Amino acid sequence: MSDDGSENSNEIEEEDVTDLSNSDVCTKYQEASKIINLTLTGLVSQSVAGAKIIDLCQFGTTVIETQVGKLYNKKVAGVAVEKGVAFPVCISVNEVICNHSPLPTEENAELKVGDIVKIDLGCHVDGYIAVAAHTLVVAETAESVPVDVPDDLGNVAVAAYNAMLIAADAIRAGATNTDVTKVVERVASNYGVNTIATVRMHQMKRFVMDGVKEVALKEPTPEDIDEGEEPVPECTFEQAEVYAIDVAMTTGDGKVRPADLRTTVFKRNVEANYRLKMKASRYVLTEVDRKYPTLPFTLRHFDDERQAKMGITECVNHGLLMPYPSLIEKNDAKVAHFKCTVLLLPSGTNKVTGLPMPAYFKTDKEPDEETAKIIKEITEREEKKARKKAAKKAKKKGKK
Repeated sequence: MSDDGSENSNEIEEEDVTDLSNSDVCTKYQEASKIINLTLTGLVSQSVAGAKIIDLCQFGTTVIETQVGKLYNKKVAGVAVEKGVAFPVCISVNEVICNHSPLPTEENAELKVGDIVKIDLGCHVDGYIAVAAHTLVVAETAESVPVDVPDDLGNVAVAAYNAMLIAADAIRAGATNTDVTKVVERVASNYGVNTIATVRMHQMKRFVMDGVKEVALKEPTPEDIDEGEEPVPECTFEQAEVYAIDVAMTTGDGKVRPADLRTTVFKRNVEANYRLKMKASRYVLTEVDRKYPTLPFTLRHFDDERQAKMGITECVNHGLLMPYPSLIEKNDAKVAHFKCTVLLLPSGTNKVTGLPMPAYFKTDKEPDEETAKIIKEITEREEKKARKKAAKKAKKKGKK
């Protein structure tokens, strides 16, 4: 102690560094990303004709939980390291865009040949989150290739995937979110498709999926603002930040509505409090505060599904939980959704999640000159990275 009773400065415990300037934090993001890519690869191979949506959701959840169970099992200061699902596995089919994660007692829908499937999921290790989304067309088997993929679907899928790559490249220290919005709008315009207005890219922090910094896929028009859409405040990206690059595009008008499907995905509103009346509601909130205090969850994760379904309404009505409804486009619209996670490192922006776009998605339209140049540079970097990784693996194998 010093004379005035305060602690000596060298005895004050430093606050934990929770961004990418901490190498341990970076490792945890990388581990979560590996699990996401492994799970997504498995889900793609399982998404064939006859597969049940609920089985796919449960399969993805099992893979994530099994893989995180192998990591960081030593307690830190007597406390177990939290890890697991950061965003429930969602399987959204055809005109349904996102957030469809059904309950086993209510839905047994099977995938059919030609269905358009959007997979969305998230994983965390010690609160450090990795997310991804992917679009595919259902074939007979994992080995067969979809045939007769509609031209408009191929076009919107190529547009969404290229926009994701371009946006990931544009998010770098010193750039602004308006810079990224402009490049996404440019890609959408070039391919003649529309962005899904409600989808936003977000900064991610420890236990936070939707940080303050966000990126709109398009600037709202005066009409959009009149209808309630809020402009995104401008922000500047900084080194050591993490972002979810989330892009959804459609052949429709991009104005979506809630689907006629039960909402099963929710997130705790940590700023809200209310004395609940129903026993079932108190059960739900107690379970959420204990197991899912900050990250999204699905009703499927509750031991007592009946109680959860009964209690969720009061929790939502009083603002304790925020719903993630399944969103839908027009029946004849084609929708593509791709998402990846990027780390803003000293060496540059590093894309750590996401699978390559299926080769059967094709379009006759060519990207504009600037987009084509950036995609070529990205492809060359990825190829160089792959060669380096293969050489390192071969060298390691040769030493054995």
